[in-house]
Amino acid sequence: MNPQKRIAIYGKGGIGKSSTASNVAAACADEGYNVMIIGCDPKSDSSITLLGGKRIPTILDLLREGMEIEKEEDVVFEGYKAVKCVEVGGPEPGIGCAGRGIIVAIQKLKKISQSMKEMDLIIYDVPGDIVCGGFVAPIRKGLVNEAYVLTSGEYMPLYAANNICKGLSRINTKLSGVICNSRSVSREEEIVSKFANEIGSDLVAFIPKEQIVQDCERDGYSVLEKAGDTDIAEVYRTLARNIMASDCAVDPRALTDERLRELTR
Repeated sequence: MNPQKRIAIYGKGGIGKSSTASNVAAACADEGYNVMIIGCDPKSDSSITLLGGKRIPTILDLLREGMEIEKEEDVVFEGYKAVKCVEVGGPEPGIGCAGRGIIVAIQKLKKISQSMKEMDLIIYDVPGDIVCGGFVAPIRKGLVNEAYVLTSGEYMPLYAANNICKGLSRINTKLSGVICNSRSVSREEEIVSKFANEIGSDLVAFIPKEQIVQDCERDGYSVLEKAGDTDIAEVYRTLARNIMASDCAVDPRALTDERLRELTR
């Protein structure tokens, strides 16, 4: 039996982590894997496209409401191809720490969920970048054994990706690969590929910018479910296969700011 994969996808806010995570989850489910996705974003948008547009209650919201969460069915919902969907939720604006909230919620989930032990793949869709120590909580607590960085070829997402690499190095965590979610920037694949190579890693997927991805999200579905015969669906399938087959990770070497700017010129 292969060891359970527990991956986290980090990257700048708004770069497409939830979309990528949900499509990878759907692609792996199509291949017959038992998959759980744990959304850690306050917007709760990690699972919505696996549930036909249905929004599920978050663990933190239920705890704040005083509900006694005693059984898995209270917070784990079955979506596309039996993907187990969980939303952690987030702090109220201006109050609390998202990282701490993630830990509280996941500790609760581990107590009540037998499914977590049975999954081939657990995906943590982590909010924001790693500049706040709280967001590395899933790694520090041993919940994650593989980390990926998602970026585009624009300077700011690459800056965030580089910062994430610095953070991973500081906590002695290896990087399993870089994913480019394209924004149609000039020389984008070349730029992100160079970035990946110079930090010592690989570009494991280049996801082209396609309107069909947003159209599927608006309708509440993953690309795999709504437009499974498209080229972009095949890109997600290839990424999912790469993740499931990956057994190589590196200590990322973050670039200097000067070198990062040179790459994007």
